[in-house]
Amino acid sequence: MIIKPIKSESDYREALKRLEIIFDAAIGTPESDEADILGLLIDEHEKKHYPIDAPDPIEAIKIRMEEMQLKQVDLVDEIGGKSRVSEVLNRKRKLTVDMIRNLTRRLNLSPGLLINDYQLARK
Repeated sequence: MIIKPIKSESDYREALKRLEIIFDAAIGTPESDEADILGLLIDEHEKKHYPIDAPDPIEAIKIRMEEMQLKQVDLVDEIGGKSRVSEVLNRKRKLTVDMIRNLTRRLNLSPGLLINDYQLARK
């Protein structure tokens, strides 16, 4: 087991190939330890070179709705009326502070995520 830092794309691809081979190693084996370390190195490399932006507030709401198998009507109490839910999810109306508070509780989303700015749909 020779573990080295990931300094290039070639090193990255090599690390991914090796991880694929040892991924299912039994816990407590040298291969399992190697997989843990490689996983950390790969994760750091990906965070630095392939960052993933957090979704905007509306996308985050839609993703959580899908995860929780909710429909628009299920957010009426949090947002205020069927048409208001539709307007918010279709980016015709911005979220208010009260909506953000309610959605934070209902969908278990971070208020920090929901207060981010986003573009309304063009008319």
